Amino acid sequence: MAILGGLVLTVLVLLTVVSVTGRALNGVMHLGWVESLAGPLAQGLLDAGLGPITGDFELVEAGIAFTIFAFLPLAQISGSHATVDIFTSFLPISANRVLMALWEVLFAAALIVIAWRLYEGMQGKMRYNETTFLLQFPVWWAFAASFAAAVMAALVSSFTAAARVWEMLTGASVLPEFGEVDH
Repeated sequence: MAILGGLVLTVLVLLTVVSVTGRALNGVMHLGWVESLAGPLAQGLLDAGLGPITGDFELVEAGIAFTIFAFLPLAQISGSHATVDIFTSFLPISANRVLMALWEVLFAAALIVIAWRLYEGMQGKMRYNETTFLLQFPVWWAFAASFAAAVMAALVSSFTAAARVWEMLTGASVLPEFGEVDH
């Protein structure tokens, strides 16, 4: 999921760069002094479609929603979510295990609710044939992609919640306590 999310994010970044560059060049080609100097070349570039990518905001909006959910399973399974442990670092390991289990269970519940609501939203978008304004692609496509990624995140989060509860009850270490990043 993270690799797929990374690929989508890379495409979105490239799309944004091309669109912003095209928008800037389009503005430059409309400057009076550029039109007088470059004349037919400036007009030829504008006629060829030099400008922003139509629907770039719609594509970025749909893609980023998917990307966020695509990265969650890896962050969850590796324990790489950002944490602030100013107060909990002084607590005994058993108290920290209770807190970690509590947060994992709450996070799993939240992801399950989010996946459910994405499914319901997708059903509504399909029912009413809602499309984006500029590109006119069905909005439910973005909901479906985000729903699939959210289901995967909810499954991984449910596993990590069960593992943290097991750790709390048995004292065993199943999952990493923290991700790979040193703070």
